[in-house]
Amino acid sequence: MSAEPPPETDELLAEQQRYYRARAATYRQEALVPLGPADVERLAADLGRVFDAHFRGDVLELACGPGTWTAELARRAASVTAIDGAPEMLEVARASAPGANVGFAQANLFEWQPERRYDAVFFGFWLSHVPDERFDAFWATVEAALEPGGHVVFVDDAYREPEELVYGPDSPVIVRRRQDADGYRIVKMPHTPEGLQQRLAELGWTFAFDQVGPFFWAVGERAG
Repeated sequence: MSAEPPPETDELLAEQQRYYRARAATYRQEALVPLGPADVERLAADLGRVFDAHFRGDVLELACGPGTWTAELARRAASVTAIDGAPEMLEVARASAPGANVGFAQANLFEWQPERRYDAVFFGFWLSHVPDERFDAFWATVEAALEPGGHVVFVDDAYREPEELVYGPDSPVIVRRRQDADGYRIVKMPHTPEGLQQRLAELGWTFAFDQVGPFFWAVGERAG
């Protein structure tokens, strides 16, 4: 366990951004490592059905990363607007999802505000990297981007290796290491579907969850 306290939020988020910029070239190969082949197949099939049901109009993808999901969204949607904070990730994403109905933009998602509304919003493996004190503000941004009656779909996990828990198992800050570099401190909230469902309900959202191994996904909308 580290003897030093975790960094302040702004410093932590800057370091998290550096980590994902450094990881851009290999992220897609590493993303589903905790799952075996059968679970990967089930995850893809289940999410395919979710995508078919909810991504037919104009879709906003937040934290698109290297385009892991962008091409799948674009196959179904009328248009996809994909946003990420790392230019290296966006470079990979543009090559992965080059369709005419896809547009990319670089923005800090903790500062970005939507200029229009979308029929659906999607983000994959992003919510667990949102610090607890930024959670409510992030969901206010999502609400501002969503057409009334629109749906939000997200995928995430709470997968944290024991060696990453240098600040202790209760800390949302971990140290994630790359083979060719020193460790990076990042946010990795240990969310559970049950905990998220309750917290989002308190913010006025209704979500249904499903899970494969350590990965879970949810489909929701504004309550009422």
